[in-house]
Amino acid sequence: MTGIAVLGSTNMDLVAYVARAPERGETVTGREFRTVPGGKGANQAVAAARAGGDVMMIGAVGDDAYGAQLRAGLEHAGVDTDLLHTAEGPSGTAHIVVDDTGANSIVVVPGANGTVTALGPGEMAAIAEADLLLLQLELPLSAVIEGARVAHAQGVRTILTPSPVQPLPSELLDRVDLLIPNEHEAAALSGFTDPHAAAQYLLSQVPAVIITLGSKGCLYAARGGEPVLFPAPEVTAVDTTGAGDTFVGSLAVALGERRPVPESLAWASSAAALCVQRPGASTSMPYRTEIDAA
Repeated sequence: MTGIAVLGSTNMDLVAYVARAPERGETVTGREFRTVPGGKGANQAVAAARAGGDVMMIGAVGDDAYGAQLRAGLEHAGVDTDLLHTAEGPSGTAHIVVDDTGANSIVVVPGANGTVTALGPGEMAAIAEADLLLLQLELPLSAVIEGARVAHAQGVRTILTPSPVQPLPSELLDRVDLLIPNEHEAAALSGFTDPHAAAQYLLSQVPAVIITLGSKGCLYAARGGEPVLFPAPEVTAVDTTGAGDTFVGSLAVALGERRPVPESLAWASSAAALCVQRPGASTSMPYRTEIDAA
């Protein structure tokens, strides 16, 4: 079983479903509201666990009711939460609007996630013992860099999802094995709106890049090879909120099992396609048996 350490955020998603998202200064009426466990780190941890990984979550929740719910949700999914600390104050929240096309817009309030500024001996040991480390940017950058440093020193494969997008220092990128931005993040990081051009630019900073393109699939590029566009399964999207994290979590499991890259990408794309056909983020993520049957 693939050992995966996830150093990342744990949020409660507060999701409003609307016909269309409001413009600035506009009020619209929603048709439904849901409270769903989320956070990019926790989402990737749940996705990887459901896909068959042995997952350790590293981060923090608040000492509020959301914190208890978030911890329980991770444990129910089979994620080890021994290194998910409880901080004083509120848990992180994500305020999400989902329209009738399945598209979403998100405001993240870090809460307890903002207290994760450094790693202790337990966190470092968990990362060193893992097969892969999953990172995102919803924790303070100091902790993300330290996690990448520990993983790199121990030969642990490191995957970074650069979201929310921000300028990335070389001390982080030099220790990343695989960068997985969406097309908007890739454009922001590279200055190129064309995914192929963005990928080539990013390969000057990391060994391999996967740019996710939503319904158009994903573009894989690695140093020394030609970029390859992998199509996505054709499905009707209900909610795309957890698609990217589902893709990353399931991909990590496949890569940890040493499957070829094309097979790994196809498997992860099937997982993401199953996810978008259901509402919610972590609650919509498929189990391994579902992915295998897709």
